[in-house]
Amino acid sequence: MIVTQTAFRKGLLDPALPAPEGLQNPDGAQATKRFDVYRNNVAVSLSDALESAFPVVRKLVGDEFFRAMAGVYLRKFPPSSPLMMHYGEHLPQFLTRFEPTKNHRYLPDIARVELAIRKSYHAADAEPIDGQALAAVAPEDLMALQMTIAPAVQVVSSKDYPIHAIYMANTREDAPKPEPGAESVLIARPHFDPTIHKISTADASCIKALQEGKSLGLALAEAGDDLDLGATLGLLLSQRAIIELN
Repeated sequence: MIVTQTAFRKGLLDPALPAPEGLQNPDGAQATKRFDVYRNNVAVSLSDALESAFPVVRKLVGDEFFRAMAGVYLRKFPPSSPLMMHYGEHLPQFLTRFEPTKNHRYLPDIARVELAIRKSYHAADAEPIDGQALAAVAPEDLMALQMTIAPAVQVVSSKDYPIHAIYMANTREDAPKPEPGAESVLIARPHFDPTIHKISTADASCIKALQEGKSLGLALAEAGDDLDLGATLGLLLSQRAIIELN
């Protein structure tokens, strides 16, 4: 009997199911024990991948809880790519609906931050512009200017929670205790590792608009009067985040 990929995959991710019918040992017997070992190894590997990808979420909920939660997640969201660096992209969505974490509503946003850091780390390299190139743009051309933002740049905003403060408090010993309030972060990769910066809501709106290919004038309009354009551009330049002017 031929074991289909569908049956094998279904049995692999559901510990309540027996080994697929037709899966045999060399002696012809049903490969129950071997399949159970393989199924357990797959679950452990996927759980390990989630732990590595979301260390702050794991720290916030505790190792035992995270491991149990990972077991639920991996069965709802099996890998869609052989590259484990992409695994876990649905965790923020999963956490918004996972009943045991309903009293920790900030967790999806923290997961989005960690996911963005991972995306930044694996993004393509890009050569930044020389800072003088921006200064050389004529004032009358500035509002029509388009800026290509480096692939490693990520912006994450929370409507309700201090995501930067929570992240820092769980990654640095000297970080202050988080205070209530919404925060946004810019994640960039000026050199080898991603960096994370607290930014304003206006900053976030401006940078997102630039990422979408909008002109600086339109980005300013979306950001509103609270934007400090000089500080925003200074941050982008310092993080080697602008790679082309058009």
